[in-house]
Amino acid sequence: MKLVGINEPLVKFHRILPSAKPPRRSHRAVGGIIPARASQYCEPICTASAFGYHLFPPMDFSLIWDGTDIIWKPDSADIWYNLNSVQLPDAYEAFNSACPAAIENHIPPVVAACDEPGIINLWSGLFARTKKNWSLLVRPPANLPRSSGYESYEGIVETDRWFGPLFTNIRLTKTDVPIEFRMDRPFVQVQPIFRDHYQESLLDNYEFIDDVSKLASSDWTDYERTIISPGLADDREPANYAKNTRRRRREGACKKDADFIA
Repeated sequence: MKLVGINEPLVKFHRILPSAKPPRRSHRAVGGIIPARASQYCEPICTASAFGYHLFPPMDFSLIWDGTDIIWKPDSADIWYNLNSVQLPDAYEAFNSACPAAIENHIPPVVAACDEPGIINLWSGLFARTKKNWSLLVRPPANLPRSSGYESYEGIVETDRWFGPLFTNIRLTKTDVPIEFRMDRPFVQVQPIFRDHYQESLLDNYEFIDDVSKLASSDWTDYERTIISPGLADDREPANYAKNTRRRRREGACKKDADFIA
């Protein structure tokens, strides 16, 4: 018997702009950017790096902010223009050929200046929809060195209920120098998160132990097991945490496959 929804994708990405690059699963080594030793031994860095999907700008362009106004130019041009809102030349034709008549021309801009000084809105050219009760955390790419010319805001979008453009707001941090955006360099990472995991009732349920003397004997046992004992063992294996974590992950995947087959 086939279980309804068992193979439903966690996230569906829809290309709206013809030039938009497909999302790419974020990589444990961030495409080779992080140090080799961290890639081999530091499982927390690798896990965080691989959690989600990288999104890319749908065009190459540059911005200059003078502290008040923003000018921009596509890489194919030599002229700078005042930034209001920008759309690609072929976007309207592709969008209007597919959408209902009532929605014609209502396509989001690729990049637009916000009312606040130095803030822009940058769209990936994609829409997204998640499974029921799942949202997308939109944030800067994890562990990828960032431009010193801008900072991306983070946001959580309930994409099972809100169907629309995957974009982010960006704060420009340098004035009077070109700030470049490239189609081959991700500008955001989107990470699926279960909605219950960021509810106030769950996050408010925490405890603070205000003195080291209040640690329980089980806490001291766990500390010794995870931190002290491995360092004293003559046969200590490097990356013990990473190996154990990866093994548990593999075993968990195998168990799920076995349960599904059964």
